[in-house]
Amino acid sequence: MWLWLQNKNEIDKFKLNTKCKALANYKIKKYLYLISQRINMKGILKNILAVIVGLFIGGAANMGIVMLSGSIIPLPEGIDPTDMESITSNFHLYQPKHFLIPFLAHALGTLIGAFLTAKIAATHQMKFALVIGVFFLIGGIQMASLLPAPIWFDIIDLGFAYIPISFLGYKLAKG
Repeated sequence: MWLWLQNKNEIDKFKLNTKCKALANYKIKKYLYLISQRINMKGILKNILAVIVGLFIGGAANMGIVMLSGSIIPLPEGIDPTDMESITSNFHLYQPKHFLIPFLAHALGTLIGAFLTAKIAATHQMKFALVIGVFFLIGGIQMASLLPAPIWFDIIDLGFAYIPISFLGYKLAKG
């Protein structure tokens, strides 16, 4: 069988040596796998942080622009911008110019959030930037169901202020 091995003792040493090498290879592979998982976990945490930061900063930008909208384009007389019932009951007084700032708020909030997410994310930057767009789109759909805005505004806002702008944010972050 093993012609170069002289006796049973040498055969046992050879088998033991082969088992040790196999065990050592297994341990090295396992260690490398654990290191790669640790690195991967850091990437996952960074991606989660990127989405949270994008949502928070993008949402803050959106709200800041909406809050400043009354000083940029004054609302019609008798509307309290902090009262939802006042807004909905007097929505017929709004002119097309009053819809410009909300659209810009939605688009810029999405753009800032997607840009920051794509900059911070460790991997899959485009996917995470689009996730920001989807979250903001869900918020836009909710607002469209609450406010009696004209259909033309809802179509433009929902169609152009979220997903396309989040892709633009990714492209700007990518350089």
